[in-house]
Amino acid sequence: MAGPDSAALLAQMMDLHPSAIDLSLGRTYRLLEGLGRPQDRLPPVIHIAGTNGKGSTQAMLRAGFSGVGQRVHAYTSPHLVRFNERIVLAGEDITEAGLRDILARTLEANAGAPVTFFEATTCAAFLAFSETPADVLLLEVGMGGRMDTTNVVDAPDLTIITPVALDHQAFLGESIAEIAAEKAGILKRGVPCVVGRQTDEALEVIEARAARLGVPLLAHGQHWHVWEERGRLVFQDETGLLDLPRPALVGPHQVENAGMVLAALRYLGHGEATCEAAMTGATWPARMQRLRSGPLVEAAPGWEIWLDGGHNRHAGTALAESLASLPDRPTSLVLGMLRSREPDDYLAPLTPRVEAIQTVHIPDEDASWDAEALADAITLDVPVAAAVNPAEAIRRIVGSKDAGRIVICGSLYLAGAILKDHG
Repeated sequence: MAGPDSAALLAQMMDLHPSAIDLSLGRTYRLLEGLGRPQDRLPPVIHIAGTNGKGSTQAMLRAGFSGVGQRVHAYTSPHLVRFNERIVLAGEDITEAGLRDILARTLEANAGAPVTFFEATTCAAFLAFSETPADVLLLEVGMGGRMDTTNVVDAPDLTIITPVALDHQAFLGESIAEIAAEKAGILKRGVPCVVGRQTDEALEVIEARAARLGVPLLAHGQHWHVWEERGRLVFQDETGLLDLPRPALVGPHQVENAGMVLAALRYLGHGEATCEAAMTGATWPARMQRLRSGPLVEAAPGWEIWLDGGHNRHAGTALAESLASLPDRPTSLVLGMLRSREPDDYLAPLTPRVEAIQTVHIPDEDASWDAEALADAITLDVPVAAAVNPAEAIRRIVGSKDAGRIVICGSLYLAGAILKDHG
């Protein structure tokens, strides 16, 4: 007789959540011991932390390695549509049967002890990664770094710290320096680290920890440079120049994400073929993704509809820069956010580029702002109205303006709900 499906097993893991979250690795190490320490049997690991750009950086690395025939494991969170997206085994999302197997074994090893959902599912992912051959594992931090569940790999081949910004302050600290210290917790003695563009405050913290641990840094603006020139991407480090196609991912900020990727690939000894594949082959859903089909697109003939899951001020700035790089069209937003997010903080860089905002409640998400409350919380100088759902928001925009551009944004959870019908 077949056992519970993955959804039922994931629900069981949710029920094991401790009464309060404390950032620690004790529960993780206990569970990994019960699973036979799978973290010691992984392929070569690239560990990626940072506030913004982790997913894009991972996507480009994955495209580069896959483009030259390497087998790539990848771990990311959250998922957009199906949990299976979080665990990529040798280039493919884990199967339902494979997911059921690792979840059931993890629940058995845990034996009912308190454990967070992310801790349990990350331990299950390590089990899967340890049992499927691959050439590299791209391991993305969930939150922070120092006490993140992924930070149990003693000897990665390389670490990467993408730009650090204010986010998750309740857990990581109120200042950039405090948050940078948490991100720098992934540094391991003697293991090189690629560092993206940082504020002076963040870089000082990262450099100080690197010095204590003897970590060679490959830092933006010091050891490598990247820029766009005549529609091409130019990268320079100590070994010379690379002239490559511009990244396939949309937005000016992807140039600097690409720089981190190229610095990593060059350090690992990869040549121009891998670097070019990283630029041309990357896809990353819900990061300035143009929707081409589906009911919302059909409801807006002649309009561009884009989807972006960014949700903090840095992401708002990146989205504004992406919009500035596109041909000029009147732009409206369909905005949904979690209540843990400050809408004005996210929207401040965007409002000069948008004509109006329709707020929505994120479907099936209890932690979402109510559409009316979200509209009331926005104090910036831009017309705002609440809509019942994204479909109504699109209808209102299309019915009131000439054809232009609509961006659905503010949350990966909203993006996931949209992609269920537009994937």
